[in-house]
Amino acid sequence: MRKITLTVNEVAELISVSTTTIYAMVREKQVPHIKIRGRILFHREVIEAWLRGESQGNQA
Repeated sequence: MRKITLTVNEVAELISVSTTTIYAMVREKQVPHIKIRGRILFHREVIEAWLRGESQGNQA
């Protein structure tokens, strides 16, 4: 069973950038994400759509 959410580390690995870059993208609302109890997470399906260019913006 695939995980529904991804962590900062997982998204960084997926798109071949550093975690620092992911945090900057989150801060600048360049990548769709959610925050749960201060933790940044990403919906797998939303990130996959975003990578295909089908989704833009922030869900938080």
